[in-house]
Amino acid sequence: MVETMLRGRDWINTQEWTKDELDTVIDVSLDLKKKFALGEPHELLKGKTLFLLFYNPSNRTRNSFEAGMTQLGGHAHFLSPDTMYRPGLEEEKASGKQLVKETGESIADAARVLSAYGHAIAIRIFQDPTLWIYGRGNKVIREYARYAKVPVMNMEDDVYHPCQAMADLLTIKEKFSRLEGKKVALTWAYSPKDRTIGVHQSNALVLTRYGMDVVVTHPEGFEFDPQVIADCKKNVEQFGGSFTVGHDFDAAVENADVVMPKSWQSLRFVPPQTEEPNLNAAREHAGKFKNWKCTQEKMDMANRDAIYMHCGPVDRGWEVTDEVVDGPASVVFQQAENRLHAQKGIMALIMGGRP
Repeated sequence: MVETMLRGRDWINTQEWTKDELDTVIDVSLDLKKKFALGEPHELLKGKTLFLLFYNPSNRTRNSFEAGMTQLGGHAHFLSPDTMYRPGLEEEKASGKQLVKETGESIADAARVLSAYGHAIAIRIFQDPTLWIYGRGNKVIREYARYAKVPVMNMEDDVYHPCQAMADLLTIKEKFSRLEGKKVALTWAYSPKDRTIGVHQSNALVLTRYGMDVVVTHPEGFEFDPQVIADCKKNVEQFGGSFTVGHDFDAAVENADVVMPKSWQSLRFVPPQTEEPNLNAAREHAGKFKNWKCTQEKMDMANRDAIYMHCGPVDRGWEVTDEVVDGPASVVFQQAENRLHAQKGIMALIMGGRP
């Protein structure tokens, strides 16, 4: 069923949207993708402004949002805290003691000012190597949403990446006409770089709403947020399929239809599970599992028509071999393109949509 009353909604976590609403996003995204392919104008947001606030750098996210707004007839302003008065929050340790206070304009004031100038605010904020408190990024985005008079969009925080999840769902739907019963392996893979957990957490949340058999697999110490696990289990109760968590890479990819290996940082080494961030210890722990890599041998264990996915940037040689990334099962570049179309669908609905 198509939902027509999505104008003005915030986009922070897909769990806050119904399945019918997510279906509408996919339907609109596919329609806009067809128009893009045919060169048909679709300036649904003509004259509208989106503020893009990046606390962290980006390639796919920034360019897909800026290109998307241009194609929809609007304009995107790129902002960073360094070009503003560094809006921020007081942060606290799990013990309750003050850890840091960011100086500058309050988020409440920044949100209200930007609301007066444009039609939506999109924010990307996850870890800071010197100040990594799990959930801080999501807290910042929700603080903007609390005071903004326009929709607020999550371009990735340290808990969720809902835009990537919708692009991935769109990609899977294009490959498989029926999603129910398809097995998805959301596996951890080693990278020497610090990666957030939000991509796979959001994918698990979205895909468990479509009757798929979602298998999350990782070494000990890389557990999901307990709330995300609880929400995935609720999704399965409502929509069918299954959700399991394991520690066997081979078992996860065996007979899988979608293989999605990606690194994420262990939450055991950052607040609130620790007093202070200890990224050196986190990297040392991850280094014990360098054999967690997606190879052609792993892909051969999956179904014959299985696809390999990665949100990018792909850490070639660590998370996956070139043979797989560049092989016939890989859809990583279609997946990257679908960021553009999925985000255009979201923006068109919440910034334009039904008056």
